[in-house]
Amino acid sequence: MISPPTMRRNDEPMKPTHSLGLALGGGGALGAAHLGVLQELAARHIRPDIVAGTSAGALVGAAYAAGIPLQTLESRLLVADWGTFGRLTLKPRLGLLDPSSLIDTITSFGGQPRIEDLPRRFAAVATDLRTRREVAITDGPLEEALRASIAVPGLFPPVRRGDQLLVDGGLAANLPIAAARQLGASTVIAVRLRPEWERLSIAPSAARIAELEAEPSTIMIRPDLRGMSQWSRTDVSRLISAGRVATAKALNRFEAGIAAVA
Repeated sequence: MISPPTMRRNDEPMKPTHSLGLALGGGGALGAAHLGVLQELAARHIRPDIVAGTSAGALVGAAYAAGIPLQTLESRLLVADWGTFGRLTLKPRLGLLDPSSLIDTITSFGGQPRIEDLPRRFAAVATDLRTRREVAITDGPLEEALRASIAVPGLFPPVRRGDQLLVDGGLAANLPIAAARQLGASTVIAVRLRPEWERLSIAPSAARIAELEAEPSTIMIRPDLRGMSQWSRTDVSRLISAGRVATAKALNRFEAGIAAVA
């Protein structure tokens, strides 16, 4: 078993570690569960310094990586709707929603930062339509990376980044464990909200992601989201609670395993 250097039982604040990563999966409105995960980690003084997110996980992960207080994030999630991320548009383009209001939301959090300037290392995962591979965006404008990661085909337009044509990261890697490891995480807390899109995926990545989930250095968190909506904010409070409960159970099991071999 691995030793979790950032887990402590007293009330002393913990120093961040560059070896502990957080991988937040996609899932539409189910992404509110990620806040519950962050709340439970904070309660235990566990502070990942590496964050990777796909789609909804990229939005919550970016806020966390930017140092936005969890209380502020919760207040935003409780009132968030599609208008938070995109406005309906009739302009001719490859998407029904204009993500310009996403930029407004990010700006309200404190300007338009670049990923490399965030307090925590961060990657937003998108899918390149040209190569049919996942792309971990680790530098450049944060808003551009988030536009790409949430660009569900048919809802949001794809994002051009150099030679890449980027859409929702869930098509290639709905749980971005590989991206967190690419940033240097030796231990990854991974939060899965939905299965990989095996029937829709344009990249044969589901088997590889399953291997990463099974590694001893991956701490898997799977909130019980049965009966909760992926497309509505009506269940946000329940989703946050489910994330926190699942995190507590996963960490308790992990710590019990450590104690058993200590």
